[in-house]
Amino acid sequence: MYHRFMSSELKDQAKGYPIVTILGPRQSGKTTLVRDCFPNKPYVNMEAVDIQELAKSDPNGFLKQYPEGAILDEIQRVPELLSYIQVIVDEKDVKGLYILTGSHQLELHQAITQSLAGRTALLHLLPLSLEELKLAKIELSIDEALINGGYPRIFKDQLDPTKAYRNYFQTYIERDLRQLIQIKDLTQFQRFIRLCAGRVGQILNLESLGNDVGISSNTVREWISILEASFILFRIYPYYENFGKRIIKSPKLYFTDVGLATYLLGIENLTQVSRDPLRGNLIENLIVTELMKNRFNSGMDAGLYFFRDNHGHEVDLIFKKGNELIPIEIKASQTFNKEFLKNLKFFKSLAQDRCPKGYIIYCGTREQNIDEFSLLHFSNAANSLI
Repeated sequence: MYHRFMSSELKDQAKGYPIVTILGPRQSGKTTLVRDCFPNKPYVNMEAVDIQELAKSDPNGFLKQYPEGAILDEIQRVPELLSYIQVIVDEKDVKGLYILTGSHQLELHQAITQSLAGRTALLHLLPLSLEELKLAKIELSIDEALINGGYPRIFKDQLDPTKAYRNYFQTYIERDLRQLIQIKDLTQFQRFIRLCAGRVGQILNLESLGNDVGISSNTVREWISILEASFILFRIYPYYENFGKRIIKSPKLYFTDVGLATYLLGIENLTQVSRDPLRGNLIENLIVTELMKNRFNSGMDAGLYFFRDNHGHEVDLIFKKGNELIPIEIKASQTFNKEFLKNLKFFKSLAQDRCPKGYIIYCGTREQNIDEFSLLHFSNAANSLI
């Protein structure tokens, strides 16, 4: 059992809402978290076929088995149950009655917005963060972090990450996505996901990606939306502001877990990852997800954007904190170079007083302040959001 930083937020939300819904990728630790936080609540696995049949055929009878509420795991299997839960929580007016988990936003989003609006807190749990691993006395080098990713089972059972991600990919991604879309050519879809891994941290060009796979840009858009809804991919969008420059408008693409992206690139060991031309992109992917985990674990939106204009000025991340705009550059280097400050200074010249500080997150060990900017080791990336 790894201590999850979301635990306190989850318990707090259960004191204010009758329902708490936790969304996140499969095997990210949702079930373990909710059962640990609410050990006295009945647990129901909605993936079990017999339970699904009972819940669908007699929803009222099914829910009456749990008069004090329950943990309903993978609720997207029976989304029609949510309208019955709505009636119950309105009648009872009890906080923390139901704890729901789900791993498919598409199947849940409409049902939640229609039935549970105003009745549920919504949290997102991603795989283990570097800080959570450090708390468990597991400290990884940057390349070890890229290979292992953050799925708890890899560390709990000391699995070979390459084999673990191969099984994860075949067992969950291919199975779940087949239930969401009609994939005529599985090999083509596998190629598509691997090509997405080759584009981590890059501007998403739908037409180019479609041409490489042999599908239309509309199909690319559909498949990315489904991968995003299944917590495999996510997009970060540019920050728009009238800074007097033409801003790039397309999003950048990332994987929710960098270990999966590393596996999909065919990287199987530390030697390969240290030499891979996309190592810098993978490190950027790792840091972006670390910052997202930090925000999500506190029940907050990510608040992360990027900046790029047509003149070549670029900042990897912009963290919007109230009215402040905090630029963050991510570098694979172990040695500081004053050139790292160039784009941070340019962005500050645009944002002026709204940019009180900025950060360089790199792989070196020395941390220091350089004027209004700070140099951070990658394992302390979350400090850039404080």
